[in-house]
Amino acid sequence: MKRIAKLLLVVFTINFCTLNADEGMFLVHLIGEKTYADMQKSGLKLSKEQLYDMNKASIKDAIVIFGGGCTAEIVSKEGLLFTNHHCGYGSIAGVSSVQHNYLKDGFWAKSKTEEIACPGLSVQFLVKIDDVTSAVQEKLKDINPNEYTAKLPSILAEMGKKAEEGTNYEVRVSSFFKGNQFLQFTYQRYKDVRLVGTPPESIGKFGGDTDNWEYPRHTGDFSIFRVYQAADGTASTEYKADNVPFQPKYFLPVSIKGLNEGDYAMIYGYPGGTNRYETSYGVKLKIDVENPNLVKLREERLKLMKTEMLANPSVKLQLASSYAGIANYWKFFDGESKQLIKHNVLAQKQKDEAAFEKWAKGKTEYDNLFADMKKAYDAWTPYAKGRVYLQEGILGSPLLAFASRLKTLNEQLSTTDTKPEDLKKTISAVKKSHESFMEAENITSDKNILAVVLRMFYNDIDASQQPTDFYNELKAAYGDLTKEETYKKYAEDVFSRSFLLTTAKWDLFISNPSASALQTDLAFKTVMAFVNNYNNNYEKYFKEFTATTFALNNKYQKGILEMNKGKVLYPDANFTMRVSYGTVKSYSPSKGVKYSEVALLNGVKEKYVAGDYEFDVPAKLLDLIKNKDYGQYIDKKANDVVVNFITTNDITGGNSGSPVMNANGELIGLAFDGNYEALSHKIAFDKDLNRTICVDIRYVLFIVDKLGGAKNIIDELQLIKN
Repeated sequence: MKRIAKLLLVVFTINFCTLNADEGMFLVHLIGEKTYADMQKSGLKLSKEQLYDMNKASIKDAIVIFGGGCTAEIVSKEGLLFTNHHCGYGSIAGVSSVQHNYLKDGFWAKSKTEEIACPGLSVQFLVKIDDVTSAVQEKLKDINPNEYTAKLPSILAEMGKKAEEGTNYEVRVSSFFKGNQFLQFTYQRYKDVRLVGTPPESIGKFGGDTDNWEYPRHTGDFSIFRVYQAADGTASTEYKADNVPFQPKYFLPVSIKGLNEGDYAMIYGYPGGTNRYETSYGVKLKIDVENPNLVKLREERLKLMKTEMLANPSVKLQLASSYAGIANYWKFFDGESKQLIKHNVLAQKQKDEAAFEKWAKGKTEYDNLFADMKKAYDAWTPYAKGRVYLQEGILGSPLLAFASRLKTLNEQLSTTDTKPEDLKKTISAVKKSHESFMEAENITSDKNILAVVLRMFYNDIDASQQPTDFYNELKAAYGDLTKEETYKKYAEDVFSRSFLLTTAKWDLFISNPSASALQTDLAFKTVMAFVNNYNNNYEKYFKEFTATTFALNNKYQKGILEMNKGKVLYPDANFTMRVSYGTVKSYSPSKGVKYSEVALLNGVKEKYVAGDYEFDVPAKLLDLIKNKDYGQYIDKKANDVVVNFITTNDITGGNSGSPVMNANGELIGLAFDGNYEALSHKIAFDKDLNRTICVDIRYVLFIVDKLGGAKNIIDELQLIKN
């Protein structure tokens, strides 16, 4: 094609000139000789075929996508699966009740008959990877690059759908190097996944928000599930009583030999997203506008949710999963901004761009690249804050978020051109969405959120960008827009009058829906005032911005590949299977401070606060610590159990639950977090401070065995002891 570079048949990684130690999330099927040699030099004892093989069993066959955004690994010949507690959190909450609160109390199936089906939970195994760059380029050759963002998603979706025809597989085509390479991934999905074991939340989330993204950590962030298949060996659909445990091609042996500083560590998984080729303009927008406003809005929502959760155990259970998800990235984006500023990433990006311009001098294809980039960002930046406030503020109210999903239904009901089958499909989807919304909805916290975000939008967004009619009507009917009470009174009316919150009224509406009924609902009217204001006035600027910057970044990336031809470069993470390698290693976050490579069980005792929301633990665990009843899981060097350890591996969100393996490919831990000092990692890898925080597999088994009494789970594993 004319404007997209031909695929460069090398494995790629980031910085223009040099690859930092331990940096890189490598595509598993494209591990080049240099990268493999570096892995061996770091300590790897396995062959390339053991890492990935299309035709024979290899480690890749033990790694799965867990749910919609995590990684997990198969650890037994009967489909037993380990992942993080926070990855299983939603499913655990979903099968819990006040009477059987598995989040609070934990759960251990002592036999397969006790395992609990988790509706809606599935896992996906990678079957194969095909290079389809040429095919995509052929479809794009007559399309202007500024139209890629509009047309590329449908092109890739169509290709995936066509590849699925006549198979039981799911196929997705992914873009790499900002549209310079395309790979097709084929997956097999299993939909019968059952809960086998989970520690009490006080262990699985020990440290809570306080310790999140921090080290030293003492968190038992694990949960255990099992994959089932149909009795005839095919992939199962949903839960069926006669389904049988999944028979994997490969499963990971589990090592309890222990670890030492400097040991090889390898992580497989599905890192969700990085943007390490981001320009200085993107970094500046993130630091100045996007991150601080997202953090501010999430902070308010979390505060209001937590008030209700602390007051009522059933509300805590109801909101637990949502709260955890919001809190996780609230702290991440706060830390990301601080680390980007601290490490002067903006200046480094500007330096990279100056080097690129020097290289590109005389190459007309790259003329005015950064001047055009600056124009695009300058044009969009005045509207960027309003978009954040819509997404994280207005749509941060669960009621308004659900109401916004009725927009398509309203449009279909407002015209006589709607096909009956299309309307039927929309109604069916809306019904399911409403059921999920009502299960998760806590009216008190949501009502308070609505009052706060409406006021924040009025106070913080330029008056010229506000939905003027909405605020004028609000003032006329409810009072002074500078007063908190005005918004509280309005929120009270929204929640008392909306039929979306009353099952009987909703059922009556959805059985015979009409546009007039929907348009007069106060919740729908409220959210559409903001959505329509954005769609009618500002969405066009965002579309123009994303189209222009995609085309410019595509060209910039093409130039980077040309500039570094022959060097080892890797593509940004995009939730496709990757492998990273590093070592177990301590670090010094500041002068005079050093953090050990391991965090011990005695640290749990030291942090313990009875009855505390974040630092309480079961009495039985304290007894085990007091009696030093550690069994075969003790670390003899420390005379204690290692709870967490750190490595230099390069990971990001999506790697949660990923297996951490030693040089022999044996499971030694589960990756679950990164450290605060390196939260700029999505944009810039820090070779000195970057650490992956892992739960030691010996602590996992200690909790399963000594606390949970589930020796049946231990017996199912292939333990490597000496």
